[in-house]
Amino acid sequence: MLLFCFLYNIVVILLTIVLLPVILIALAAVPKFRAGFFTKLGFYKNFNLDKNKQTIFFHAVSVGEVNAIEALVKKTRENFPDANIVLSTTTKTGQEIANKKLGKTVNAVTYFPFDFFFSVNSFLNAVKPDKIIIAETEIWPDFVYLANRRDIPVYIVNGRLSPNSYKGYKRFSFFFKRVLSLYKGIFMQTKGDVDRILDVGANPEITKCMGNLKFDIKPNLDSEQITQLAQTLKLNGARMIVAASTHKGEDEIVVNAFKDLKQKFSDIKLMIAPRHPERYAKVTELLENSGFKFGKRSSNDTFENNDIIMLDTMGELMKMFSICHFAFIGGSFSSTGGHNPLEANIWGKPVLSGDCVFNFKDIYAFLTKTNAAKLSKTESELKDDMFRLLSDNDFYKQACEDTHKIFAENSGAVDFVINVLKQS
Repeated sequence: MLLFCFLYNIVVILLTIVLLPVILIALAAVPKFRAGFFTKLGFYKNFNLDKNKQTIFFHAVSVGEVNAIEALVKKTRENFPDANIVLSTTTKTGQEIANKKLGKTVNAVTYFPFDFFFSVNSFLNAVKPDKIIIAETEIWPDFVYLANRRDIPVYIVNGRLSPNSYKGYKRFSFFFKRVLSLYKGIFMQTKGDVDRILDVGANPEITKCMGNLKFDIKPNLDSEQITQLAQTLKLNGARMIVAASTHKGEDEIVVNAFKDLKQKFSDIKLMIAPRHPERYAKVTELLENSGFKFGKRSSNDTFENNDIIMLDTMGELMKMFSICHFAFIGGSFSSTGGHNPLEANIWGKPVLSGDCVFNFKDIYAFLTKTNAAKLSKTESELKDDMFRLLSDNDFYKQACEDTHKIFAENSGAVDFVINVLKQS
């Protein structure tokens, strides 16, 4: 394995040298790429952790993964009150959400190192973790190899391997089989994920289905706070549709559907949340030409005099689901492969989506057995599905009940991981 990792490092370093001009341009042109750059290279500060206490380290790539492990990190603190807990992310937005949601729970929030041996060693020397938990399927050969050499157990939790990603992993299974053998435990969301990671080369003795941590997410607002949020936005009893994590082309689909539906349901409002902040300007231009009065959340605009609000702030989407009538989840009328519907379902709200959802195929297959979610094959079908949720009150109530039932029947993933941590 030592020779294998040596060859891997040679390849990575050579690729970095070849791509250096592109990397430098990206660093100069795109501010988010510069976030934490030197930290990731290995310049880690002193975290002032108590050396006499065990350290549990969590890694969550970005916003979605931080949201997924929030309940797990908080439950870990409850079960290990004296432990040092360190959380890392890869992205700047992930750092912001991690500090906002878990800054008071963990001892430190930092950036995950680049997968160079010197960067990883520097990180491990600074944190000195006793247990490592990686959210979802983040496979970094140097990191897991160097942790393994220090006898630090590394676990993948809430892992998923979409059918599309599986094809790439399978092509290099000779490589990933060696790396996957270094993990102490590989815990996947669904049986389909388990089957795919096993076919790539994971050890069946350490690979299990744990369920999805997002089924254990608890609503972070009580009824009073939900009422206050609706009042702050001045919904005044209107039914709000949330178009979440929209990508290029999907904003137009949603706005066009809303335009037709508004003629039939005068009380409806639309909140549109582009997936990427760099698209805010384009979406603003679309809304300016839509014929609707619109505002921006960053300007504290409300629905009192607007039909549409663009959610252009970070970390607020989850709570907006609490006051919506239903949600459209984007990335599903494009080649993106969809986004996680459970963040809306957790509030008891039904979800609509396009049918390109390969990233969450297993979850949608599960949800669409009930009325908790519906995949719309065309723009016209999406509008019809929206119409039914707005016009058929009995159907809408049943869809909401189905979402509550699914969460009641599928919780337990957090306790699964806590038991693993207690036994390791």
